[in-house]
Amino acid sequence: MANDGDSNQVQRIEALVARATAELAASGTSEALDAWKSAYLGNSGELKTMLGGLKDVAKQGRPAFGAALNTARTTLEAAMAERKAALGAGTTVDVSERIDVTEPGTMMTQTLGKRHVLSRVRAELVDVFARMGFEVAEGPELEDDDHNFVKLNIPHGHPARDPADNFYVDDPAKVAQPRMLRSQTSTVQVRVMEEAVRRGGGNFAGPIRIVSPGRVYRPDTVDATHSFMFHQIEGLAVDRNLSMADLKSVLFQFTRAYFGEGAQIRFTPTFYPFTEPSAQFEILVRLTPDAEPRWIELGGCGMVDPAVFEACGVDPEAWTGFAFGFGVERLAMGKYKIPDIRLLYTNDLRFLASV
Repeated sequence: MANDGDSNQVQRIEALVARATAELAASGTSEALDAWKSAYLGNSGELKTMLGGLKDVAKQGRPAFGAALNTARTTLEAAMAERKAALGAGTTVDVSERIDVTEPGTMMTQTLGKRHVLSRVRAELVDVFARMGFEVAEGPELEDDDHNFVKLNIPHGHPARDPADNFYVDDPAKVAQPRMLRSQTSTVQVRVMEEAVRRGGGNFAGPIRIVSPGRVYRPDTVDATHSFMFHQIEGLAVDRNLSMADLKSVLFQFTRAYFGEGAQIRFTPTFYPFTEPSAQFEILVRLTPDAEPRWIELGGCGMVDPAVFEACGVDPEAWTGFAFGFGVERLAMGKYKIPDIRLLYTNDLRFLASV
């Protein structure tokens, strides 16, 4: 910059201040104020540019030039603060955004959670059977071939062992005792009888009366009544001289205690490898209030097959027993009028709040 004399330099600073002050007064929004600040006080603003010309001022005039620049910055910063305050004081607030602190508060409705319907049904079932003298027994979900099949009188080559019907962890074609996710809670019955034999030092230490609720796994196609993972509750009673009449009495008492005195049930003869004789246990229900009543299978039951007793070390000549198994989802659907098993696993709050 050419040296125009010290007085000329100071005059240029004064002219800059006057121009900036006039533009500041015309700034009516916060955006315009930000633009003004960048133009005059920013790193690339006019005051910064004039300060860069200090090197071209004569040595004796530099103090006056520097002082004038500092005075100009102080003046403009004060003017900007004043203008900013004025804009803030004049800002209007939308009435809809105002909060009336004197208005009475509103009560917040608190929605309390509750146990899932399957957990509640499991607890209800255990409670009903506990009143009939049944204790709860549990076992592993990862089972071996011996407990899931062999000791339940399901021999090698039986269709129930097909890999298409089970979740095998080991390849049954390569491993003699393949592991799998249990396909039934009957495995717990086997373990309970084995433990009773160990407890008796080789002789069955009976009687026993247990129920075993838990998850089971089968690669079924998912539809309104089937799932690849579901829950069962199985029961086992072993004593001297038990008969099919005892089994029917227990199941009739259970049904009426759980579904009500008017519950209609029936037994249909069928076949299971681990019980003989065997029956399918059904109940007449309406799955929706306006639907026609229909029979749905709750599970199977029967007298424990002597071959199962022998495999577990129990003398079938001295002891008899009965067993039964229900699908917990089926019981929940029958009691709470749930038309589709998939509703139990979708976490739909509307459904969960209704049951």
